[in-house]
Amino acid sequence: MRTIGVDLAAGVPGTALAEVVWSNGGARLARLDLGVDDAAIVASTDGDAWLGLDCPLGWPDAFVDFVQAHHGGVEPRLGAVDGGADWRRGLAYRRTDVAVRARIGRWPLSVSTDRLGVTALRGAGLLRRLSAAGFPVDRAGEGRLFEVYPGGALRIWGFDTTKYRVDATRRATLLTALQQRAPWFDVGPFAALAVASADAFDAVIAALATRAAATGRFVRPGAEDLEVARREGWVVLPEGEFEELARP
Repeated sequence: MRTIGVDLAAGVPGTALAEVVWSNGGARLARLDLGVDDAAIVASTDGDAWLGLDCPLGWPDAFVDFVQAHHGGVEPRLGAVDGGADWRRGLAYRRTDVAVRARIGRWPLSVSTDRLGVTALRGAGLLRRLSAAGFPVDRAGEGRLFEVYPGGALRIWGFDTTKYRVDATRRATLLTALQQRAPWFDVGPFAALAVASADAFDAVIAALATRAAATGRFVRPGAEDLEVARREGWVVLPEGEFEELARP
């Protein structure tokens, strides 16, 4: 099995891709690239690859309905506009974001009210390119494509994520902790790059989180959330211990 983790950015310079090869109870970081374009991401998914994208795969239903209604000058189908904080929260966060907050105790970034939305625009185009290339695209995590959250996965696995995105020393400590808990994970010649670049580091964690999803170790959307998740996307938060990832 190969798992591809992509830390997607709005542009090519901030995008990183990691490929982890899993076999015989172990895993090897076979590739770690910065400055990755859409064509390279699509090309990485051939054969037995499973893909994890650190990027929202859709927008909140309520937000889409509100924008359409406002554009057309009509009342939103999902309710009247009041402008209050509770009302805005329904437009800012997806069903899966609510589940993420319940699981890890913090809100992820909002795809509709944060700069993350610019990255999601690129992600929408990437999903089209993947589908056109024959890669199965399902936003609810029912295929070989998953929406991953590296920081959330690390917290669930029990790692200290304090300032790791902005501090290379913290990333070095985290990488050491990862290797101590998973001696089966061979990072090869890529340790320095993973420490130097937060984007590269998150791509590696995305590839590890994709392994959890590919082997069914994640919280799936319930029956009441499934149809919504197919539109809005669903963050695959891992279940089980980090050390267990190499098991079949």
